Amino acid sequence: MHSDPSMHILVFSIFFIIVIGFIMKSLKQPSVVGYLLAGLALGPFGLSILPDTEAVSRLGGLGVVLLMFFVGIEMCLPCLVAKWRIVIFGTLFQIIASVAVVGFIGIFFNWSFNRILFLGFVISLSSTAVVIKLLKDSNELDTDVGQSVIGVLLAQDLAVIPMILILQLLGKPELHIMSFAKQAFGFSLFLLSIIWVSKKKTKMEISFGRLFFSDPEFQVFIALLLCFGSAALFGLLELSTALGAFAAGIAVAALKNTEWVHHHLSPFRVVFISLFFVSVGMQLDITFLRENWLEVLSLVVGVLSINTFINGLIFKIMGMTWHQSLYAGSLLSQIGEFSFVLAAIGYNAGFISAYGFNLAMSTIVVSLMMTVVWVKPMARWALKHQKNVNVNFPLIK
Repeated sequence: MHSDPSMHILVFSIFFIIVIGFIMKSLKQPSVVGYLLAGLALGPFGLSILPDTEAVSRLGGLGVVLLMFFVGIEMCLPCLVAKWRIVIFGTLFQIIASVAVVGFIGIFFNWSFNRILFLGFVISLSSTAVVIKLLKDSNELDTDVGQSVIGVLLAQDLAVIPMILILQLLGKPELHIMSFAKQAFGFSLFLLSIIWVSKKKTKMEISFGRLFFSDPEFQVFIALLLCFGSAALFGLLELSTALGAFAAGIAVAALKNTEWVHHHLSPFRVVFISLFFVSVGMQLDITFLRENWLEVLSLVVGVLSINTFINGLIFKIMGMTWHQSLYAGSLLSQIGEFSFVLAAIGYNAGFISAYGFNLAMSTIVVSLMMTVVWVKPMARWALKHQKNVNVNFPLIK
């Protein structure tokens, strides 16, 4: 029996990721950086070991879903609800401020209103996967900064829906009333579930739980069903599948004796979330970056600076100290994975040219890869002035 060629690719890729990961650990860098570099090397613009970017990206998307499911399980929901002012008003102001900054720049380059709005939307979204991975690795999910940052990330994920709708309307396609109705229903369902669970004083117990949850094999599949079933439901309602997974995690956290969910799904999360970061690295076009490195670098530094200041100012207004605020702002400084979707919509609608699309894609990927480098000095600065910043934060070892 002949060996499957894909097996050799899989083995080499895993070995390569392990080697890169070992090098990053030796240099005291987070695993995220290693995954990104591995994707860059293995992808179509590197060694072409993994030329199918779309397949890896889809598998990586499962990692984001699992990551948000675990965040929902570990989230202090009352703490999140208590920060609703930061979540709602902070996110709204941040989006408006991002559009305003782009508009100010656009005046000098004579950009159209559509392009200004589109670019403002693109830079206003942060990466849920990158930020939560860093917070989780540093055990900061339950800190004041961590809870506030996660709240903003969730609000941004919800804001993607009206952003897409607005851009599609500006591109003059048909208005799909049914899509809008499904999204509105899903949005309402999400908010009601959050409110209902947050008001529960004690954890609930399922009467038939022992029948299904006692067998380890059943536990694995039930855990997967809870996570991906909720994600699929939200996807059918044309909302973020990550939000659906987060809602499922919140529901699981409200039940008694569900520690086995975390135990059985943790290995899946490690594999698939690493594939997400590998897929991001695979999308960086080395040739385009080499020919336009100055423009890309200038945009990345500009975006990181603008987003850090805007988000930091919002957190300061909402009551944090400057040290907490700028640290939280730096965590949200990169451009998120949902901006890939907005970039495609903007390109198809004619808001940007092919060159502008490649420039946007390169800027998004490089900003994700530079997050660790950008946050590191902010983490050091915050650590010197704030006792509640985790001393074990891996970026500052």
